[in-house]
Amino acid sequence: MEAIWRTIDFLLGVSATKAEELTTMQVCLRAVVVYIVLIAYVRFAKKRFIGQATAFDFILVIIIGSISSRAISGTAPFFASLAGTFMLILMHWVISYFSRSSKILSYLVKGTETTLIRDGTVDRKALASSHMSDDDLAEDLRQQGIEAATEVKSARLERSGKLSVIKK
Repeated sequence: MEAIWRTIDFLLGVSATKAEELTTMQVCLRAVVVYIVLIAYVRFAKKRFIGQATAFDFILVIIIGSISSRAISGTAPFFASLAGTFMLILMHWVISYFSRSSKILSYLVKGTETTLIRDGTVDRKALASSHMSDDDLAEDLRQQGIEAATEVKSARLERSGKLSVIKK
């Protein structure tokens, strides 16, 4: 067992206490290991989080990137960083699981959609509370092949931040 640990330490530099103690080879091998581990973690996690469906999901992606980079660069303990990343994904999975059946929890962590256009009329109050300008709305409509709000039955700013449109 000690021989295995020495080999792992030699290859990954897990006993290094400073990033400067790692060789280029060790950093490269750490990157490969972290990449493979993250693929496994993402396969474990629900599929939507990788699509950055909501701010809840996007935050997880940012934190995973931050912690994982520290594992690669040696600025944090290697195995502890991978364990911390796994715990975040597990926590995300658990919160997502329970938010399926709890409207309150779902609202707290994922938010809610905002209707911006009803029957061709722009809801100015909803637009302002969404921090969107007329130009932002016009751009989003054009990207869906719509020239004017009057062509729209309903347009909602979804929890993901994307505009979904139902034409008249």
